[in-house]
Amino acid sequence: MSARLEELRTNLAAVHDRIARAAESAGRDPADVDLVVVTKFFPASDVRLLSDLGVSDVGENRHQEAEAKAAECADLPLRWHFIGGLQSNKAAAVARYADVVESVDRASLVGRLDRGAAETAREVEVLVQVSLDPPGRDNRAGVVPEDLAALAAQVDTSPHLALRGLMAVAPLGEDPVEAFRRLAAIRAEFLEQHPSATRLSAGMSGDLEAAVSAGATHVRIGSAVLGSRPGVQ
Repeated sequence: MSARLEELRTNLAAVHDRIARAAESAGRDPADVDLVVVTKFFPASDVRLLSDLGVSDVGENRHQEAEAKAAECADLPLRWHFIGGLQSNKAAAVARYADVVESVDRASLVGRLDRGAAETAREVEVLVQVSLDPPGRDNRAGVVPEDLAALAAQVDTSPHLALRGLMAVAPLGEDPVEAFRRLAAIRAEFLEQHPSATRLSAGMSGDLEAAVSAGATHVRIGSAVLGSRPGVQ
């Protein structure tokens, strides 16, 4: 048995334990929090090992790398999440392989994603990425909360897209507890209009506990499972 397989097994167990403890502290069922392992910069061989260890959801944030990796691992029972900033001219191509696009933050992406999904006769699940940055700051992507309703409605009426919920990233330099508290309030209002779009993707290796406490149903974990990223490619 390879040393890498054992490393991933150990890291996965530690992350699942963190999720379970965070959920229990918040009075939630740990089974209600799913893990998306972010494999950016790591090889397809790691994706195969993760699949062997029971991982079903993997996340990528660069189109070219994601497309190649999804093709190489097409025989595996995986759900591919596109979680990075999405260029409008790449949206249709991403919709041809991604099962979930978590980073929809502007109207210009919606029609292109719908067209890409239609070309391959598939339905693509969508999370709208909402910005948690204070007004005037431009560090992270995401639709500002006051424009969320219009963008969500556009996704919801697209025939080949399925609105599933929201995604967010805690702002740099801010206590994630406070950021995710704002996210929980945004989500509560959002659910009044879209009660079936219950998914909330929030939390990474450094702040998953705060996200789970705020109601995250999915956490996106990279380094805590795979280790330090290889050099930028």
